Amino acid sequence: MSIGAKIRSYIQENFLFTDDTSAFADNDSFLEQGIIDSTGVLELVFFVEEQFGIKVADREMIPENFDSVANIARFIQNKQATP
Repeated sequence: MSIGAKIRSYIQENFLFTDDTSAFADNDSFLEQGIIDSTGVLELVFFVEEQFGIKVADREMIPENFDSVANIARFIQNKQATP
């Protein structure tokens, strides 16, 4: 399963309570669409750290990294590529 698919599945199951893959697009803003609030972002960060074995610094918890499936996938790929 791809990084994006794992993130999408987690969001669908834990925030939208659906398995409808058309519920949102990979580039949709979680905050603007009302999918996740600020508390939900923290839950998402914990999931990302646990699932992908990376550490997210406080300064990295910004919308550019955590406000869409595409942003999160790109962030994870960059973190995993950095030694």
